[in-house]
Amino acid sequence: PLRPARPARPELLPPREVPRRRPGSEAGRRALLHAVAHIELNAVDLHWDIIARFAHVPMPLGYYDDWVKSADEESMHFRLVSGCLAEMGSAYGDLPAHAGMWRAAEDTAEDFMGRLSVVPMVLEARGLDVTPGMIEIFRKAGVPSAVEALEVIYAEEVGHVAYGSKWFNFLCGRHDLDPKETFHALVRKYFHGALKPPFNEEKRADAGLPPDFYWPLAAETPEGPRGPGL
Repeated sequence: PLRPARPARPELLPPREVPRRRPGSEAGRRALLHAVAHIELNAVDLHWDIIARFAHVPMPLGYYDDWVKSADEESMHFRLVSGCLAEMGSAYGDLPAHAGMWRAAEDTAEDFMGRLSVVPMVLEARGLDVTPGMIEIFRKAGVPSAVEALEVIYAEEVGHVAYGSKWFNFLCGRHDLDPKETFHALVRKYFHGALKPPFNEEKRADAGLPPDFYWPLAAETPEGPRGPGL
């Protein structure tokens, strides 16, 4: 199926219609954790989808091992964040969310390399940029369970981005394509947001993403602002 099964809640709204809350308040921090839970649940489906959606393409066994491991880790991340929400008297589904991440899956449903480019190498890489700031928000607010959960997510997301980079480069080698030029072309074709600095260059490098992959795309605004990022 093009879309995975979904719980009855949360209500899914267009990205620009999801209410924004300041993380300086407890309500804002609940909303931030709810957004993280939504991302992690989507990531579980994204990793299983990349296994099944492109099963017609011959790949080494290690490819499947990597994404099964990633899906398992994302499910643990969802449970960790759900536990934090429960401590705050909330639960996943209590607030609206958006389906922006899954739009990337639909847009790349027929393009294996496009999927690898946009989901792990753009959307999940964005997580490496923003998670340290989220950790600091909850550290200052004195919420150790959220700090611990986000630190686990931060450490393991490097591996998920690295899997995307590894198998993208593998396919570029198989088809005799230049990885950087191919990545730029696919992101321009499929990604609907802006690549927003500042970038976590150290963690991106650890995941196999050199600066000349993403900085040229951050400088581009082909049709004006390209919409909200993740």
